[in-house]
Amino acid sequence: MYKCNSRRLQELIEQFSRFGATDNGGVTRLSLSNEDILARNYFCECCEALGMNIQIDDMGNIYATLPGKKNVPPIVMGSHLDSVEKGGRFDGVLGVLTAIEAIRTIKENGIDIEIPLTIVNFTNEEGARFDPAMMSSGVITSKFAKEKMLQSTDKNGISFQEALQASGYQGKKEHRLKEALAYLELHIEQGPILEAQQCEIGVVEGVLGMVCYELTITGQSNHAGTTPMSMRKDPMIVASTIITELHEQLGNIDEQLVYTFGRMHVTPNIHTVIPNKVTFTIDSRHQKPEVMQQVEDILLALPEMAAGCSIQPVKLWGRETVYFDTTICHEVEQACQRFGYTAHRMFSGAGHDAQYMASIVPSAMIFVPSIQGKSHCEEEATTFEDCVKGADILLETVLTLQTKFSMGETYTLH
Repeated sequence: MYKCNSRRLQELIEQFSRFGATDNGGVTRLSLSNEDILARNYFCECCEALGMNIQIDDMGNIYATLPGKKNVPPIVMGSHLDSVEKGGRFDGVLGVLTAIEAIRTIKENGIDIEIPLTIVNFTNEEGARFDPAMMSSGVITSKFAKEKMLQSTDKNGISFQEALQASGYQGKKEHRLKEALAYLELHIEQGPILEAQQCEIGVVEGVLGMVCYELTITGQSNHAGTTPMSMRKDPMIVASTIITELHEQLGNIDEQLVYTFGRMHVTPNIHTVIPNKVTFTIDSRHQKPEVMQQVEDILLALPEMAAGCSIQPVKLWGRETVYFDTTICHEVEQACQRFGYTAHRMFSGAGHDAQYMASIVPSAMIFVPSIQGKSHCEEEATTFEDCVKGADILLETVLTLQTKFSMGETYTLH
């Protein structure tokens, strides 16, 4: 077994943390921003120094490949370099940097590579600048239409197409990843489970199914001081009642169900005016489709009218649970046993590029703990010790797959 270099990985993480560093120890590195371009440039420099070949596709995805002795599809590792606004130093980028460290360890130890190894940086995974999240992995796996994605605009009216052209990272469609023997994505957990379980590695079996609805409650605006309570059609009161009732009903379905009332718009949003419209979202996630169906049944059973206000639920989007390749998950778990690292099998509640990649290539994910479960904030943290343990498992799994694929073993999509 080969161990990765903890100090070298820490220095690499710290270097990338400078691209878009915030005053409170986080990063703002929105997709195709100047900060993202600096990170991309340095990523390419690191990979070229390792003798890797760089290709860029038409969505700005970067592929750095270390050639193998065999002319076969590669084993792919990676994640993304972009962040949310005032995000953390580990989300996404750690999957790219541990892949670099794995290649550095391979080169340092003179390990023969039969199967090519590719590191990928996916463009606009976060969706923090351009909707939707996981945009470019979604395009290359036919989940999204490219032409529609190119027209997505940021808050300044700049389209994704304009930003991509200006970045210098608009490549060719023929460079898209079409075939791979396996895809592995290391990521911080972004939740509290591994820390609570005192486990060092998460063996991720899949990504939870989810459904997102927007509820619109329409009433009637009027003066806040002159309209008697009994004569009001106040959508805010109705919305608050519905949220309370949904919290009680959904909370009784299954203890593993998570749901969030995450976005609310009030019109006209003036303190002296009774609102005429309130819209809010509810995001629900669970592994089992029958549980998700119960959630939808409850939402669709809401009355059409209440207290003089109309109620309209609209489904914004949803996805079924994505299951990762069982054989690769087993290899990750076996690698943990060989290193003596404690492992926990789990599902991801957050979306990742791997969930789209799983539709075209056998895929799996590796989680490392998030301190206090914090992510998408400047306080996000993972110990460097845990980072390098994740890199060890990534490398060990890749080398195991190298051996098996070299002997003619193949995995098929489940």
